Amino acid sequence: MTVKQLTLPELTEACVRLGIGGVGLWREPVQAYGVDAAARLVRAAGLTVTSLCRGGFLTAVDAAERARALADNHAAIDEAATLGTDTLILVSGGLPAGSRDLAAARERIADALTVLAPYAAGRGVRLAIEPLHPMYASDRCVVSTLTQALDLAERFPSSQVGVVVDTYHIWWDDTAPSAVTRAGATDRIHAFQLADWTTPLPAGVLNGRGQIGDGAIDLRAWRDLVDAAGYGGAIEVELFNDGLWARDGVEVLRETAIRFVEHVVPKK
Repeated sequence: MTVKQLTLPELTEACVRLGIGGVGLWREPVQAYGVDAAARLVRAAGLTVTSLCRGGFLTAVDAAERARALADNHAAIDEAATLGTDTLILVSGGLPAGSRDLAAARERIADALTVLAPYAAGRGVRLAIEPLHPMYASDRCVVSTLTQALDLAERFPSSQVGVVVDTYHIWWDDTAPSAVTRAGATDRIHAFQLADWTTPLPAGVLNGRGQIGDGAIDLRAWRDLVDAAGYGGAIEVELFNDGLWARDGVEVLRETAIRFVEHVVPKK
């Protein structure tokens, strides 16, 4: 999504040219291109699919709506397996219309995971619960903190359900560092994503993620924290930013790689 202006062939070609060995994919462009075709394309380029985003939206009360959500998540798990990634990112869903009961919404997520987690395990896929900033709690994700995500994940084996550490969403939370340590101790950090926090936020806020190094987050400190927790997987950069999307995608990708080295790679 950092360079969503690139087609999948353009993206794979640019990654190879710039020496970027892994790519996190989103379902919509993959589905538009064709899941099997996308898997062949990425595999032929020698790239690793680090994660697929996204499943989730599991908080519905209505039985038919809930059944549709479970079916869509089963499909997302199958897509992840076809692409060869072991990680499906979950954005859990917001409050149902007319509800103010956050606790009940989180329990419905847990209920859905009892169905989805074993199915995912059978396909070689882990589910990674991503906490989103509290400003999204009403409409997108009732899981707002890493602690809340862990409380859900720990009901299941760590090989089935873990969490996403996304700096954009948790950098403000002074309990998050201890939650990272807790997650690492039980091998539940299934994805680590970077974006910076810049202000003022744009209208609509969803597309306000800052380029690495442009904002208030000490990204290298978060890298050090996650490293210390024992995480050895991929580090993804996920930027929703209208300004970046309006630029040449290859140049944005090159800039992002340079910023990653400048602001994230540990200093020697």
